[in-house]
Amino acid sequence: MNIVFDTNVVIDALLDQRPFGEDASLLLDSVERSQMNGFLCADSVTTIFYLVEKVRDKAFAREKVGLLLELFEITSVNRAVLGEALALPFGDFEDAVVHQAAVGVNADGIVTCNPRDFQNATVAVYSPRQLISALDLK
Repeated sequence: MNIVFDTNVVIDALLDQRPFGEDASLLLDSVERSQMNGFLCADSVTTIFYLVEKVRDKAFAREKVGLLLELFEITSVNRAVLGEALALPFGDFEDAVVHQAAVGVNADGIVTCNPRDFQNATVAVYSPRQLISALDLK
């Protein structure tokens, strides 16, 4: 299964934030164990680095982003993706970009801590718990 991870899932896993940290960590582990193919948007990687560095430090952020680059495929975020995202009826542009990146890689779904933000999605959208259940990971 090819799944695009929203930035918030990765942040929750890396910083063990509640209430999704445990489930998000399990999903990252499942990518590492090749139980699914994980994808991150190129722009999510820079956001993840920035947010992790703010909470922890630069060395920790570099280590974790390096690990993410080993585990995840990175989707393209180019002019076409951005233009298509801008035309979508999403309340949040970043979510629209994640959606269009998922469409671009023919993803089976998006995992996010905020499924309601993706109400207009044309691909399946899962909360971390829903994806764990769908993949029978626990």
